[in-house]
Amino acid sequence: MASVVVVGTQWGDEGKGKIVDLLTRYADFVVRFQGGNNAGHTLVVDGKQYIFHIIPSGILYNDKTCVIGNGVIIDPGVLLTEMANLADKGLAVTPRQLLISANAHLIMPYHQRLDHARENALSREKKIGTTGRGIGPCYMDKVGRVGMKVGDLLDPTLFNDKLQAAVEEKNFLLTNQFNAEPVDQSAILDQFARYADQLAPFIGNVSVVLDQARKQGKNILFEGAQGTQLDIDHGTYPFVTSSNTIAGNACIGSGFGPCHIDEVIGILKAYTTRVGEGPFPTELPEGDAIGDTLQQRGHEYGATTGRRRRCGWFDAVVANDAVRLNGLTGFAVTKLDVLSGLKKLKIATSYSLDGASCDYMPENIRKARAVKPVYEEVQGWDSELTEVRSYGDLPKAAQSYLKRLEDLTGVAPAIVSVGPDREQTLLLRNPFAQ
Repeated sequence: MASVVVVGTQWGDEGKGKIVDLLTRYADFVVRFQGGNNAGHTLVVDGKQYIFHIIPSGILYNDKTCVIGNGVIIDPGVLLTEMANLADKGLAVTPRQLLISANAHLIMPYHQRLDHARENALSREKKIGTTGRGIGPCYMDKVGRVGMKVGDLLDPTLFNDKLQAAVEEKNFLLTNQFNAEPVDQSAILDQFARYADQLAPFIGNVSVVLDQARKQGKNILFEGAQGTQLDIDHGTYPFVTSSNTIAGNACIGSGFGPCHIDEVIGILKAYTTRVGEGPFPTELPEGDAIGDTLQQRGHEYGATTGRRRRCGWFDAVVANDAVRLNGLTGFAVTKLDVLSGLKKLKIATSYSLDGASCDYMPENIRKARAVKPVYEEVQGWDSELTEVRSYGDLPKAAQSYLKRLEDLTGVAPAIVSVGPDREQTLLLRNPFAQ
């Protein structure tokens, strides 16, 4: 029996979905513990592509229980659409396969309206690059103790009372501060009554279920969204998401005791990408030949937004921040195959800031923008990696690259991905094999 947490180590889009899909083979429960539909997991299984925004990617296994924890914020319309899309592909989701925490919060139509209104009101240099899904406003209501919870759907009187108070406040902001259209309370009430009918069989107490599973010796896999540098407390604030993305939130966002976590695997892309605004020390500017190669070969477009991902060299400073903040016990290195054909590779081993060396991302956003990466250069390789199925068959230069990442971070790869498909993965150490 083991409990394993999987987190992103950079700015998200590291390939968590594929790694979670791989590790789900050994898990009984797969738990999503934070974020909302502002993040996406892309999986390629038997040549078919699946994109998930809310449902844990373990749903592709019929014999697993997928769990949406209290730390997740849920747009019920998006969730039900995902379920319908799976049903269309012959993968109907049942209450046996999916459990939703009654304590998870709901993204409401006024959250989305406010998200767009606030972002549009900002000047170009102050825009966060929000996805507009209502994530920030929903978390604001949660912290402000006026949020709507999934469990409220089961109590129409409570839901209506809370909705009436919320709509009155949000419409005042929308119309008076942002000069935007108000929302219609009765339309929302009708819409969410339909959602309640559809979702009621899936709602329950996640903490109790997971504790029972642990006591029964079940393997539990926790999957996070986004990446460490997008953490609301520890990331490049304010260019971050609205939740804690680091491993510690796996326990908070699911009601699972921290002493029961056995492994924390960090998903580490073999180079670095970022979507949206914010500091990115190793970024290769658009139009740079190598940056464009990484973008094209890696198909670097956001699964949620479709936006072009900014691409850059591997950043060991960012990786070491993730090691420290998450307590990583292993890496899953993804997209190593994208680097094939590059004769020389660069690794940022530290930053230079105002003439001094810096080995962590500065908390001050002005300084985070000002750092300059200090690079070392290593040998690349020509061979394509997509047919490689064992570590020993990797080119020596690729093995040396992985060893250098291990030396710089003190954490060894447990998994290496050499292509997008489920089978294009080298499992060097199974974190569930306790």
